[in-house]
This record gives sequence, C-alpha cells and structure tokens, in this order.
Amino acid sequence: MSDFDDLLAANARYAADFSDGGFDGKAHAGVCVVTCMDSRIEPLAMLGLKLGDAKILRTPGGRITPDALVGCILAVHLLNAERIMVVPHTRCAMGSGDDAAIAAKVQEATGVDVRGMVLGSTPDQEAGLRYDVNLLRTHPLIAGRATVGGFIYDVDTGALTQKL
Repeated sequence: MSDFDDLLAANARYAADFSDGGFDGKAHAGVCVVTCMDSRIEPLAMLGLKLGDAKILRTPGGRITPDALVGCILAVHLLNAERIMVVPHTRCAMGSGDDAAIAAKVQEATGVDVRGMVLGSTPDQEAGLRYDVNLLRTHPLIAGRATVGGFIYDVDTGALTQKL
C-alpha cells in the first residue's frame, strides 16, 4: 500500500482515455501565466484556454521567484511565449502578512521555525504585483521579447482584472 494509491488509481482511469499526447510542448496561444499554487485557481479555464495553449508557472502568492523567472525566460526564448501574465489572487494566504508574519503562522501551527526563509509574502499584493511586473518588463532577457501584464484573480467570482 502506498499513500498515493488513490491518486495512482485516478491516474489509471485518466490514462485509459487519454488522447492529448503528441504536443510539442510549446505555448500555442503564446501565453505564459505565473499564478499562485492555490487550488482554487484553474489557469487554463479562467482564460478560456486548453491543454497546450500556455505555459503555467505556479508559486506561493503568484510571485516571480528565481525559478519562476527562469521559467519565464525559457518560455519566451524556447516555448513560444509572447505574453506573460502575472496573476496573484484575492484572499491569498501569502497576502495576509509579510514573511515574518507568515513564518510566525507556520511556527504556531507546526512548531517548525522557518524564519529566515524568503517566502515572498506581502500584505500589499498590488505593490508586489508592480514589483514583479517591472522585474519582468525590464529584465534584459524578456524586455522587447514579450508583453508583460499584471492581473488580480478574484477566487470568489472568477473575474480577472488587469492592474498593469
């Protein structure tokens, strides 16, 4: 028995009818989306896209972490991305405080001290969004190669609002 048996069984059912193989791995709609890891967000569905249309990068809070930056650069240079959307969302745990506050919540809940880790949280999501969009727009490997926009996704209505 494995702790993952339920998921492996679900995958077996999924694979039995799988007909979406053979894609080349490029973003056929020319889009790269950086959004939060929150399970309330379905990036393709919220944009009316389908499998193979976009590159999806998920980080806590939808922030441009070092790995997300690498993903954006590769998406632009190798995977057909001409537009990058940065999409944090409403009621995000990463927007409920700064790194110290989030680290305190982790320690209170689990006893584990994560102080000192860069978590990327900010209580001012729009300021974080401005920072991240500016980072991408001015990055020498992205500037002039892709259009970058900043958006907020409302997890209660499904609405996407462009902020930048």
